[in-house]
Amino acid sequence: MQKNESVIWKIEITHSGQQTENQVKKQGSNIRDIWDNIKRANLRIIGIPEGVEKDKGMENIFEEIIDGNFPSLKDTGFKIQEAQRAPNKLNPNRPTPRHIIIKMAKVSDKERILKAAREKQNVTYKGTPIRRSADFSTETLQARREWQEIFKVLKGKNMQPRILYPARISFKIEGEIKIFPKKQKLKEYSNTKPRLKEILKGLL
Repeated sequence: MQKNESVIWKIEITHSGQQTENQVKKQGSNIRDIWDNIKRANLRIIGIPEGVEKDKGMENIFEEIIDGNFPSLKDTGFKIQEAQRAPNKLNPNRPTPRHIIIKMAKVSDKERILKAAREKQNVTYKGTPIRRSADFSTETLQARREWQEIFKVLKGKNMQPRILYPARISFKIEGEIKIFPKKQKLKEYSNTKPRLKEILKGLL
């Protein structure tokens, strides 16, 4: 999937030589939205050891995760269209296991699982902590990762941070929910809030 995304990016860049920078950015955003829409029903599961699926199969592993962490969802009739490791090829030098991508039959099923995971917070597989998230395009994933350090700090201060689509951060301050699409906007806002500026010192 990442290879196909890269090919499309190259095609767009090749045909945009005489276009303005804003037009190129807009096209890039449109391509990202297309890929995110394709992946809309996908769940990304992070931290499952390599090879465990050989004996059980990925669908059975997924069912074990649901049974062990979200028993209230056990009999809700989830349907899986596809399950695979990403990337497809194993890199022996990779220090962490490849992610597992689960394509659900319904977007609503994915949303219910993510909601339950947020509420439980500590999700495990056979005692090993795992993480779960929606599956996005490479560009969206990278943009969301750039908020991670700020997210951790805000969460530590109980400011209820969330990463919103495509890569915006929201959090609660002075009784209000604030949303920022870029770090520069957050920096400008923090300059008006001394406490927030101190909390985010060195991160913006």
